[in-house]
Amino acid sequence: MGSGQTASHPLMTIKAFLVEDSPIIRENLIQALHELSPVQVIGTADDEATALAWLDSAHNVCDLVIIDIFLKRGSGLGVLRATNDPRRSLVVLSNYLSIEMRRKCLDLGASAMFDKSNEIDALLSYCTRLDDGKTRAAEAARRARPGSAAPASRDASH
Repeated sequence: MGSGQTASHPLMTIKAFLVEDSPIIRENLIQALHELSPVQVIGTADDEATALAWLDSAHNVCDLVIIDIFLKRGSGLGVLRATNDPRRSLVVLSNYLSIEMRRKCLDLGASAMFDKSNEIDALLSYCTRLDDGKTRAAEAARRARPGSAAPASRDASH
């Protein structure tokens, strides 16, 4: 992401954190998200410990966490297991999404799962749907007392 980067999508309202160890996939995904969806990637990590440190910091606020399962060090499953904030939508993007792995991701709190090899368009559509509902959810959250907001709906159809 260069300093002169501009948003191609007019609404760019979803702040995302990306956990991906491949630099090529990470940069291509960031570009696709910026150009084709309302997502702004505000941080990245290539291993579990870095991801958890970023996500645990009170200064780092995001709406969406996109997580690869296999990382340089650690696992995306560890990131899912440790990320309990109901205000964040957790999405798995991986080449390894067997039926068993999809079940495990759901059990650990994933909202949706997408295969890197053939479901990038579905991920982009998910992000657009997330943005469409975000305004209503944000308004409800503002009215709710801290800790009393209901978790976002889960889209596990992928």
